[in-house]
Amino acid sequence: MAAFGSVFMPEMAISWFDGTQWSGTEVVSSSSLQLHPGAHVLHYSSTCFEGLKAFRHEDGNVKIFRMDRNVARLAQSSELLSLPKVDQALLSEMITTIVARFAAEVPARPGSMYIRPTHIGTEAAIGKAAAPTTTSCMYVLLSPVGDYFAGGDRALRLLLDDSGMRCAAHMGMVKSGGNYASALRPTLKAKAEVQADQVLFCPGGDVQETGAANFLLIDGDEIITKALDSSFLHGVTRDSILTLARDAGMKVSERELRIEELLERAAKPGCEAALSGTAAVLAPVGTLIHQGKEYPVGNGAVGATTLKLRKALNDLQWGVSEDKFGWLTQV
Repeated sequence: MAAFGSVFMPEMAISWFDGTQWSGTEVVSSSSLQLHPGAHVLHYSSTCFEGLKAFRHEDGNVKIFRMDRNVARLAQSSELLSLPKVDQALLSEMITTIVARFAAEVPARPGSMYIRPTHIGTEAAIGKAAAPTTTSCMYVLLSPVGDYFAGGDRALRLLLDDSGMRCAAHMGMVKSGGNYASALRPTLKAKAEVQADQVLFCPGGDVQETGAANFLLIDGDEIITKALDSSFLHGVTRDSILTLARDAGMKVSERELRIEELLERAAKPGCEAALSGTAAVLAPVGTLIHQGKEYPVGNGAVGATTLKLRKALNDLQWGVSEDKFGWLTQV
């Protein structure tokens, strides 16, 4: 099977901002995008994106999960990067237009259609290192994906890094390519040296997130995770899982979590940890690595509550359970 996100639909939705207004939604080939070599995005990283999914239900209907939140977050990222203001109604139309066009290609459960809206600065001006782009482009790519856990569910290994940061603190809540690039080298180093799957960045001992996912500690009927601030990404999946947990009667504590408390709680029988994100929903964590020592989380295996919460969200996304929160948009 092709790697996640490496297969694309042959067309994408696109719109251009000319410095004054956005063009209407167009559907064009997704195999090429013409940019000037001096485009702002190529030199000064004026780029942000989103990741969301469309799901095929048993009755054949195709529905997009939490599109409004992802559209709003792209608009927020764009504002924080000083990109042109996003027309949220236009972006919503672009997403629904291209998903509807390829509705027949949306895989059945356990697959889905991954949606990647992207906003980039296009002004050809290499003298604008300290100035924003006046023109930009938004496009929406589609990528059909299969079961993220097709190769089997396993508990991940995380290296706790208390000296580095995923990205600049004021950039954490921006979903921008530069943030992922800055986390890549530490992650590759951790994989090579201690066979870690991801790095959990804990600057000064403050447990934050990995390079591509939010972190949740599950201690009995309580979920503990860092309270929202500008230093890390405000995950839509994170919010969805926490909402479902509260609805199920669990206690959700959004607060500071220090490495010392994390390791102390992780040692307790039945404790679990997980990473939340669009691709995997919830990926179980079985081992924490800190200062050369390994600490199992609970019994080190995939946790029952992690699986229960993942199933609850999956069931809502595929229409198996009621959409009581109004999270699904009909295409």
